[in-house]
Amino acid sequence: HRGISLDYCDPGFTPLVVLELTSETKEEAIGWLLRRIRDLQQNGGAELLVEQLGPGVGAQEKENPNMFLVGASQQRLLSGAEDVGLFKECSDGSMRAFTCTNKHKFKDFKGDGDSFLSMAECQYIIKHELDTLRARDETHVPGYTEVKLYPGKSIIRRLQSKGILIQLFPLHEKEELKRLSFSWYKKVKLSFQPLDDIRHYYGEGQAFYFGFLEYFTFALVPMALIGVPYYLFDWEGYDKYVVFAMFNLIWCTVILELWKRYSASLAYHWGTLSRKKAFEEPRPGFHGVLGFNPVTGREEPIYPNAKRQLRIYLVSVPFVLLCLYLSLYVMMIYFQMEAWALSVHDDEPTFWAGILIFIPSIIYAVVIEIMNLIYRYAAEFLTEWENHRLESSYQNHLVLKVLVFNFFNCFASLFYIAFVMQDMVLLRQSLATLLITSQILNQFMEACLPYWLQRRRNKKMINRVRKRRTLEDKELPLVEQVRLEADMSMYLGTFDDYLEQFLLFGYVSLFSCVYPLAAVLVVLNNFTEVYSDAFKMCRVFKRPFSDPAANIGVWQLAFEAMSVIAVVTNFALIGISPQVKAYFSDSETQLILWTVAIEHVLLAFKFLLAFLIPDIPKHIQIRLSRLEFESLEALKKKVEQGQRGHPDCSAATQPHTKQAVNLCVLTYLLHQLLQQFCCWPRPHGPAFTI
Repeated sequence: HRGISLDYCDPGFTPLVVLELTSETKEEAIGWLLRRIRDLQQNGGAELLVEQLGPGVGAQEKENPNMFLVGASQQRLLSGAEDVGLFKECSDGSMRAFTCTNKHKFKDFKGDGDSFLSMAECQYIIKHELDTLRARDETHVPGYTEVKLYPGKSIIRRLQSKGILIQLFPLHEKEELKRLSFSWYKKVKLSFQPLDDIRHYYGEGQAFYFGFLEYFTFALVPMALIGVPYYLFDWEGYDKYVVFAMFNLIWCTVILELWKRYSASLAYHWGTLSRKKAFEEPRPGFHGVLGFNPVTGREEPIYPNAKRQLRIYLVSVPFVLLCLYLSLYVMMIYFQMEAWALSVHDDEPTFWAGILIFIPSIIYAVVIEIMNLIYRYAAEFLTEWENHRLESSYQNHLVLKVLVFNFFNCFASLFYIAFVMQDMVLLRQSLATLLITSQILNQFMEACLPYWLQRRRNKKMINRVRKRRTLEDKELPLVEQVRLEADMSMYLGTFDDYLEQFLLFGYVSLFSCVYPLAAVLVVLNNFTEVYSDAFKMCRVFKRPFSDPAANIGVWQLAFEAMSVIAVVTNFALIGISPQVKAYFSDSETQLILWTVAIEHVLLAFKFLLAFLIPDIPKHIQIRLSRLEFESLEALKKKVEQGQRGHPDCSAATQPHTKQAVNLCVLTYLLHQLLQQFCCWPRPHGPAFTI
């Protein structure tokens, strides 16, 4: 294999993606994989460019020689953009799926389109082409008789699941990363994040997370502004929280509905709102007996759904319930420690006894974080063992397991204090301790610790390179950059980031009426979170592949479920307040009935408000409808041209074809009338696309 020299690679070859095999990979397997990557598409190959990475300066024996750089010609990238259904902006300002035949109608397409696709889009296309590289007549990987291959099975995913392929990651673009870093986190400023630049470099999935983080932070500002004077002038009145609770009820509903409108605007602007999801391939770790897929017509592993359901309900569900019981047991130990600390303080109210009161809450907050971390690993193991075929199914089951435990582990003690003990002083103290302690631990674990470990790991390599370079050389060579990035930690996605925001949203929406400074603490946390997350994305982790998302996915449902719980919780807090209890001093049953009745009315109002606020802004709906109409007109014109071009068509066939087209148009117009006047069905995107 040809190796790339220190500062040179073949003209016309731009390294975009790094593919690393194990150092013990057999030569016949390497040669076979490279041939398949380079081969023409009509021969079953990916038609990509690939070169082996040469040794670096002062190369050591422990360096892995089986590292390869993958790129593609410009024409191959453009055809790949059409294959993945990439949406780009046209000259008329609309967003349309890119096609090579109409490439000159798209904005910014000049010459051969060298700068038309961003580097992140090019890397996503290459990953898609590698993932869809399928086995043909091979029964096994050459040199590995135990690694079976099935016709139509993804080669890259098979090599990943068997540990032959160590990692596949996109390269950073140093100059673009410098510009992004400077505008993103290297200067402290009170302004919006460069979401378009983030999307351009990292893709829509990352941009949506940082967009939600920014939006959530700004949405907390009104609550923080109200909370500060409310806290200062109501320090002694722990029971005077009815007004703030009512504000919570409206706030948690409105901000989520407005976020859906804002995210729809972003998705349309980025070209992912109307994008059709491609057929989802099986996960690399999915295994089973070789069978026939009736959808794709290919042979692939088949795993009985009944067996998976048995694993879920007989093993996973009991395990989750056991963990919830252990969490409850730890919570009761915390209350015993709290009672002991209060008794010590009551017996001898000294300075140290006053500090001792906060110790149980701090210990409990640390224990919660440790339990969440341990449970996360257990949940990942169980979800992997359930053997889900699709990555989306795997993520949904993992999110459900983690959310249930984290919600119970973080909020059970607060619910117990609020509604069983009804001690608002202790509730305020516990909430403040949990918020502050968890934020300090999260900032340390997410940014400081990974950066410190990465700095130690990279220091030796950087020093080794600089000793062998002249003082005039200011940049690391390509080979050393690749090996430096290969040793960086793999970015595991936005799961933990969204989970942290979900818990913070819960603290604010559920109990901030008792502790109004909660919103202030979360705003401060998120302000630093923006910079720490941006820093670790640019300096700590490998560059992730672009994720063409249209929204924040399943997390939208999680936040909406939390807002429903917030309505019930806040009104229950109103119901147990002394002011409300005073009106029902004679009958506690009437208090409960009135509380439940009004709470149901407020829930109905919440759902009505969510229904009345459209998920997609009106101007975007009009643009999408216009695209649908143009698609129908184009289809109608194409059919008419086909009829004129085929005069030998039977007379019976032409009227039926025309009727079918007219029926499509009538169906479309009827849908628009129902949408405009009856508000049904509720728009979530294009009604249909032809």
